[in-house]
Amino acid sequence: MREIAVKTERKTQLIDITEGVRRALGNEVGGSAVLVFVPHTTAGVTINEHADPNVARDLEMSLERIVEDGWPFKHWEAGDENAPSHIRATLIGPQVLVPLDGGRLALGTWQGIFFCEFDGPRSRKVFVSVLD
Repeated sequence: MREIAVKTERKTQLIDITEGVRRALGNEVGGSAVLVFVPHTTAGVTINEHADPNVARDLEMSLERIVEDGWPFKHWEAGDENAPSHIRATLIGPQVLVPLDGGRLALGTWQGIFFCEFDGPRSRKVFVSVLD
């Protein structure tokens, strides 16, 4: 298992980590797929278009509207309402599985892997594991 460090700058932020995942794979040529996993309950990972950065911004905005801050949530952490962050992370999910083709990520032309922050800014980590 390899680890990628991610530092976020905003409460809600999608960061393209595709190149970081490629670097984490290194010269690994075996395996059929790579598992990208986020070990945090207020963050997630997804695959979407990475050619236009506005797609990530649109996703950030949409998720904030789908689960708005200020609802009468029960969960409070250290005086801060972060229940929406947990819900947004659940909607996105903590992992993606990407097939490998000759040791390379078999992503579509426009696809990228995004770390999704919902309770930032924070220092986070992402685990990358090659599956046999």
